[in-house]
Amino acid sequence: MGASLSSGGGRSGRRGRSYRKMSDINVTPFVDVMLVLLIVFMVTAPLLTAGVPVDLPKSEAKQIAEEDNKPLEISVMKDGKIFIGETEVERDRLIPLLSSMTNNDPDRRIFIRGDQGLPYGDVMDVIGSVNKAGFRKVALISNPSK
Repeated sequence: MGASLSSGGGRSGRRGRSYRKMSDINVTPFVDVMLVLLIVFMVTAPLLTAGVPVDLPKSEAKQIAEEDNKPLEISVMKDGKIFIGETEVERDRLIPLLSSMTNNDPDRRIFIRGDQGLPYGDVMDVIGSVNKAGFRKVALISNPSK
């Protein structure tokens, strides 16, 4: 009355069994790579902000909703230097360069960043020349007040 539980038809041990491949995926290397990429992006993200440091004044104006993908930024430094993005531009070359960069699109958004120690007339001179060139969407950038 004894029953045999082996199903080998008389074969014994591991000789007759076939080897099954393991189908589990090892995710540890994937997680390691993703963590390294996360750290790299966390370190480089603050470096992608505006490259020219300007001491912006405080303001209670509401934030501008960004409609354009790439608004142009004009920075006016305390010493009178003018930058478009991170490139220094001579005052007389500002408008021709803006026109060529925007393909004479008057609806292109232009942000002006002026140092708070800069005389008001210098900032208004830049705004006036940009407006005179036909650009209608000109905005000033400031830091939010506390």
